[in-house]
Amino acid sequence: MSQKLTRSLAAEFSFFLAVPTMFAASAKSLLDLHKEHPAVLTDTSNLGTLAIGSIIAYVIALLSIKFFIGYLQKHGFRVFGIYRIILGSVVLALIYKGII
Repeated sequence: MSQKLTRSLAAEFSFFLAVPTMFAASAKSLLDLHKEHPAVLTDTSNLGTLAIGSIIAYVIALLSIKFFIGYLQKHGFRVFGIYRIILGSVVLALIYKGII
């Protein structure tokens, strides 16, 4: 938004920035899993389950992004700003009380 982008374009840009980060995090998780339990990734039934889960996650992510971009075009960031302030206040209060 500071670069004079529209709300939807700024949100799309932030999603595009998240792609390499999510890919790297997934690759590291798979590598850690392979180091601890090498047999998990060599079993074909596990690979099928991993593939199905990845495809479903991809479709849900696309639908979520489409919904979010549409919402931003109509309503803006105000609701998310209020949500973050309230959630941040709750988290700080829980930390202060020693619950977290």
